[in-house]
Amino acid sequence: MSNSTKPPVKDIRRLLFAAFSGTALEWYDYFLYGTAAALVFNKLFFTDLNAAAGTLASFGTFAVGFVARPIGAAIFGHVGDRYGRKVSLIITVVMMGATTGCIGLLPSYDTIGIWAPVLLTVLRFVQGISVGGEWSGAMLLTLEHTPKEKHGSYSSVPQLGSPVGTLLSSGAFALVGMLPDDAFYSWGWRLPFLAAFPLLGFALYLRVRIEESPVFRAMQDDAERNGPPPAPLVEAFRRTWGRMIVGIGAALLGVGGFFLMTTFIISYGTGELGIDKQTMLNATVVGAVVEVVVIIIGGRLADRIGSWKVCAIGAAVTMAAAFPAFWLVDTGQTPLVYLGVALGIGALSIPYGPIGAVVASLFPEEFRYSAVAMSYNLAGVLGGFIPLIAASVTGAAGGASWGAALLLVLVAACTVAGSVAAGTVLRRHGSLPSSDSLNAKVAA
Repeated sequence: MSNSTKPPVKDIRRLLFAAFSGTALEWYDYFLYGTAAALVFNKLFFTDLNAAAGTLASFGTFAVGFVARPIGAAIFGHVGDRYGRKVSLIITVVMMGATTGCIGLLPSYDTIGIWAPVLLTVLRFVQGISVGGEWSGAMLLTLEHTPKEKHGSYSSVPQLGSPVGTLLSSGAFALVGMLPDDAFYSWGWRLPFLAAFPLLGFALYLRVRIEESPVFRAMQDDAERNGPPPAPLVEAFRRTWGRMIVGIGAALLGVGGFFLMTTFIISYGTGELGIDKQTMLNATVVGAVVEVVVIIIGGRLADRIGSWKVCAIGAAVTMAAAFPAFWLVDTGQTPLVYLGVALGIGALSIPYGPIGAVVASLFPEEFRYSAVAMSYNLAGVLGGFIPLIAASVTGAAGGASWGAALLLVLVAACTVAGSVAAGTVLRRHGSLPSSDSLNAKVAA
């Protein structure tokens, strides 16, 4: 089962646009919550708590979405490996769009009391289940349709959905943030969430038009001849648990570091430094623009020197940039705040571009969706708690930023180790065939 036969360029472009557009809309929905967690939910859904406790509780519900991601990975990994990548992606985008729109309809704590944060948490949990199957499906559809020698640059296309989703979500909040505070906190913040309903129709249209992966079609043919394979997630853990740990480490910075430099930094800038919320939102918009450029460059560089090398180099650059990025934000001067956020996001975006090619290449085809989804989303579980951890260590440090900067260094170090380990596996075994007899050795 291989995608060595190159499809027409026109078909590749249509696939890449569909993968990018659908993923951008999915991440727009998901990232809205992060911005609202920093600016809104602590004030409207946790009003019985003081400011610091409300912020921690708000980030706690933010982290719930990441706890749910492995559940989504298990569910949609099974669907993707057994029933198709396309089927999985259609379900995830419907779940995400409907859930995000419903958040915009939620009454506040003052209206329905404790049910407000309870329902908010439930909806965030469903968001997490949805995104748990989204990334891996979009990535595998892209890589399984395209020639291997271009996997570095092609894998970066779905990744562009993240900064574009950030631009859309931060831009939407920047626009409604121009409203007077009374209007913003009563109804203005809801508008970006309610926009998810019409965007869902567009995303669903894109997903329905995607062609199924040729790899999966070959898997179906093999199943018809030889019977259904074993449960994919069970096989993934049984045969490649070692590689899954490697994938978690390699992916950690792109997930956890990103939310540290977006969700946490907004809360830190407005809460600890007293910077205007519009300035912090604009800073994340600037960072997202930088991320788009860096992801494209990182993907192309990966085609030249190898995806795992770009991931390792990018993580090392992030380690060096972590403290300077926070020092720039600490000045409170708008141009330097923009520069600090852009520096941090730009550095961690170097490994984010080709990480899909690295993680996907670690696993054989017959349970690849399950293995990739679980690896990436277990990294997401860890990453989802990073804003909460950063808020805690910053509070313990009396509002100083050194704890958050050190946390970014540690996360980046994990990705250096994971990327180098992935390179070792790939050098030793090359492209992994479906019937790989060496999984047990790697796991050990």
